[in-house]
Amino acid sequence: QVQLVESGGGLVQAGGSLRLSCAASGRAFSSYVMGWFRQAPGKEREFVTTISRSGAYTYYADSVKGRFTISRDNAKNTVYLQMNSLKPEDTAVYYCAATLGVRNFYTRRTDYDYWGQGTQVTVSS
Repeated sequence: QVQLVESGGGLVQAGGSLRLSCAASGRAFSSYVMGWFRQAPGKEREFVTTISRSGAYTYYADSVKGRFTISRDNAKNTVYLQMNSLKPEDTAVYYCAATLGVRNFYTRRTDYDYWGQGTQVTVSS
């Protein structure tokens, strides 16, 4: 089992940047495929990006491709989300998620077994 805690959210102007962190506690962090999802008010939680166990494979939603970068440091049990060129439509609660699935990455919310509590990102226009 793994516990996930996100941090780094906040208020930023359009065009700005933020870096989110997700710290994992528990054993064998490197065994988990990690993902980031987000949920805006009144909308369903949506996939943002995912990274394989080693960090060699990543996949992004079209809406963030070229602007967001996911990375992980298995020695620090942490996954990161670097968000650049932020837009007001990126405003949401961002969630970190983990799964022990066998594939290199997963994009469906139902594929993930463990979730953090979320961190708010607000982008003003």
